[in-house]
Amino acid sequence: MKTIKIAILGLFLMAATATQAQVSVNINIGNPPAWGPAGYTNMEYYYLPDIQSYYDVRASQFIYFGGNRWVRSRRLPNRYRNYDLYNGYKVVLSDYHGRTPYVYHEKHKVRYHNGYHGPAQKHYHPRKEHKHYSHNKHRQHKNREHHGRHRHD
Repeated sequence: MKTIKIAILGLFLMAATATQAQVSVNINIGNPPAWGPAGYTNMEYYYLPDIQSYYDVRASQFIYFGGNRWVRSRRLPNRYRNYDLYNGYKVVLSDYHGRTPYVYHEKHKVRYHNGYHGPAQKHYHPRKEHKHYSHNKHRQHKNREHHGRHRHD
């Protein structure tokens, strides 16, 4: 009887561990990017009207037309290197759940034209600002370093 109880307990623990592992995997898939619009659930794609491209939230990939075909990539191509993902409007395609949102590209292009802006959007995470030192502050900082390294008699 004791052996049966231990076996049942062992099976229960293995099942609990397997369930926990499954939950961990699902949580890490499909995190929206920092520049993505906040407040949406169950979305898989954004359409970026200014550059007529898509972003696959689950795969963390951009989808753009290049070389006579649709391309998936973690980065945008060089022709969009100056595109600001934080300021550009993102259309959340909450009603499409396939692998090829671009089959509706002609419809999206007409409905969400270049320069399209719908309701105001907030981002998941604000843009990180870089600290910039003015020339005088940099000079003062260098002088402090200079004085700190030398011995004064």
